[in-house]
Amino acid sequence: MNNGINKNVFFTSTFFIFLITVCGSIFPEGLNLFFKGIQTWLIAKTSWVYVLAVGSLFFFALYLMISRLGDIKLGPDHSEPDYGNISWFSMLFSAGMGIGLLFFGVAEPMMHFSSPPVGVGGTVESAREAMKITFFHWGLHAWAVYAVLAVILAYFCYRKGLPLLPRSAFFPFIGKRIYGKIGDAIDTFAVIGTMFGVATSLGFGVAQVNAGLGYLFNVPQTPLVQVGLIAIITSFATVSVVLGLDGGIKKLSNINVALAVVLMIAVLLLGNTVDLMQSYVQNTGAYLSDLIYKTFNLYAYDKKDSWIGGWTLLYWGWWISWSPFVGMFIARISRGRTIREFMLGVLFVPTGFTFLWMTVFGNSAINLALKENAVELVKAVNTNVPVALFKFFEYFPFSSLLTVVGLCLVVTFFVSSSDSGSLVIDTLTSGGEQEPPVWQRIFWAVTEGVVAAILLMAGGLEALQTMTIASAFPMIFMIIIGSLALLKSLKADHMHLNSVQNHTTSVTYSQASSSWKERLNSLITHPEFSEVEKFLIDIVKPGLQELCEEMKHKGLNSEIINDEEKTITLIVRKREVEDFRYQIKLRTFGVPNYVSEETKTFYRAEVFLRSGGQDYDVFGYTKEQIVADAVTQYEKHFQYLHLSNAEAIK
Repeated sequence: MNNGINKNVFFTSTFFIFLITVCGSIFPEGLNLFFKGIQTWLIAKTSWVYVLAVGSLFFFALYLMISRLGDIKLGPDHSEPDYGNISWFSMLFSAGMGIGLLFFGVAEPMMHFSSPPVGVGGTVESAREAMKITFFHWGLHAWAVYAVLAVILAYFCYRKGLPLLPRSAFFPFIGKRIYGKIGDAIDTFAVIGTMFGVATSLGFGVAQVNAGLGYLFNVPQTPLVQVGLIAIITSFATVSVVLGLDGGIKKLSNINVALAVVLMIAVLLLGNTVDLMQSYVQNTGAYLSDLIYKTFNLYAYDKKDSWIGGWTLLYWGWWISWSPFVGMFIARISRGRTIREFMLGVLFVPTGFTFLWMTVFGNSAINLALKENAVELVKAVNTNVPVALFKFFEYFPFSSLLTVVGLCLVVTFFVSSSDSGSLVIDTLTSGGEQEPPVWQRIFWAVTEGVVAAILLMAGGLEALQTMTIASAFPMIFMIIIGSLALLKSLKADHMHLNSVQNHTTSVTYSQASSSWKERLNSLITHPEFSEVEKFLIDIVKPGLQELCEEMKHKGLNSEIINDEEKTITLIVRKREVEDFRYQIKLRTFGVPNYVSEETKTFYRAEVFLRSGGQDYDVFGYTKEQIVADAVTQYEKHFQYLHLSNAEAIK
């Protein structure tokens, strides 16, 4: 890696993206037939693999959420979330499937209503089944795929100090070889999948923008106009990605969610509000009651290969193929949360909003078809899906205003998808750098637009969409391997947490000899920086240095590091296992109101281990007590290594 670039990943990815784009533009039909053949074979022979894999990832996500492993943080034990809940939900939702809701919110329920996999279309029963199927395709399973890969990446990056890259998921199995050619190949595969996933969505999505402009202003729906729209959207995305995660993507995501909520509430209030809320509750209950059955239903006894291949398996392939992009982005914004909090947020908050959206738009459209014979809407869904949303608005008051808001939302969702994709590719090709070079951000944002425009003009977008979905098959095994690696590491981590928690050491007993007056004084004293700094220099440093010298004498590879003026660290290194780290760090706190009404700060000398802060203060300890505490923590670390080795032998 040099100057913020992993040359192997950057240039290899660029070469293959160029090669596939050229082939897709010169031989669009041939490439489409080739990948269609692969996809048809996968559906016929491996549909059970897709269904079993997605179902397993869903239950694995639930296990992580409800088990004791959910207590572990995606970062050091003392870390806090980088983003508030509202911004966090907005960003993961915008990247995950925001634009899909606009494109399919009306169309998919109507399609299932007209042509259900079982039974007769156009009936009340087919309406119920249509909403259950739509919820199933857009519900917990999709977010479980994203959440599992995201938690793998976030854990190994923020907890274990590895780069925020797909390669890091394989560290427990291949170790430092992730930094070699194997790791480069994994990241290159992720770059190519992300590039064509975003580019094909951008290419198909401008059709909906064009449809909205045509509806409002009679703008012709032609490839040339759509290329111009791609250029405009790409320019917005480029500006956003240059501004960075906080300056551009976060703000745009908040705008997306605000507009989406406004549009959804408008349709809810202008439609039959009570019926829609009743449908929302019933649809959710029906979805949950059929969850296990639908998870593993392959229509094995009543063959529906064309239906399941064109719907469920297509969606599963699409979610899996998008998982490196969405998973990396979600991981990027989720540092500091516990795994339980992460899973609850990623699985249930977007899903709940998605279900409400699909009910408001889907049930409203179905009711129009059932009760008002909305012929034009049915025709639009069957012949021109991008126009369906705008035809839907015609049946409501203030239809022009709703169309304008919908059109703005389509554009902002596309911009956020493009800039999120660019940020992920930047990270992949820069070796996991959190802030890649600006020129590289611009390069990938522009490349996405150029690839989409070229393939749109040449008619090769469908071929690339098919290729992207077919690429999900090898991605399944990568995610499963990563899940096994995560489970292995989490169990070791939890064992380590148990070995260092409930801090009862020899220090506790040595303090028992102190008088009650001294103990009371230590509780109500709030030392200033100079006092704690003096303690660090006069007591902690000599004590840890004495311990370090004794450890060296015993043959241990130990050293003292003065990272900064507020920190002293003892490190014991061992080959093939995690280093032991005992650190005393000065931390600032506000004096509680119940102690003093004055607004002032005080300092604590807190213990930090490799896993993060332990939340206890050693200020006032003697040199012998500091050494005793460090030795006790080392003893617990040694016990963890013993248990970990015993587990490995089993």
